[in-house]
Amino acid sequence: MKLAAIICCLSMFVGTAISAAPIARALSILHPLGDNTVMGIVKMVEEGGSLHITGEVSGLVPGSLHGFHLHEFGDCSAPDGTSAGGHYNPEGHFHAGPKSRIRHFGDFGNLKADKLGVAHIDIVVPASRGLSLAYGRGLVLHAGPDDEKTNPSGNSGPRIACGVVGISKL
Repeated sequence: MKLAAIICCLSMFVGTAISAAPIARALSILHPLGDNTVMGIVKMVEEGGSLHITGEVSGLVPGSLHGFHLHEFGDCSAPDGTSAGGHYNPEGHFHAGPKSRIRHFGDFGNLKADKLGVAHIDIVVPASRGLSLAYGRGLVLHAGPDDEKTNPSGNSGPRIACGVVGISKL
């Protein structure tokens, strides 16, 4: 009986220690909003003070540009994606491009579709506070390009795809 109690307590301790580990990888599955076929898989990896974002989004118009942002809430339930809230901006900065040191945490710039309507994502953005800020938030693709200056959203138009950022083991 004592052995069972010890094993139980140890397993709770190990479980707590594992769940408290920093988040190093995340994944988001983008689903279409409205009447389109836009969908994709996006991966995020924390790499020495930066966030490396990779993946693919399909169903886009060939050659088109689309604003790509992290939004406040991991809620994609509204048909137009507004349930994801505004851009995630915990420090209250102005909207900017992904290479700017002073920007919304979720300003990821634009994705460009190739001749087949697929955007290949390979973005590195400064993220000194880590990937844990992205976990559980909404990842949104907009219909138009992000001008990387207009507040609050880069003038990138309606939302066409949305996904929730979750912890990934791979």
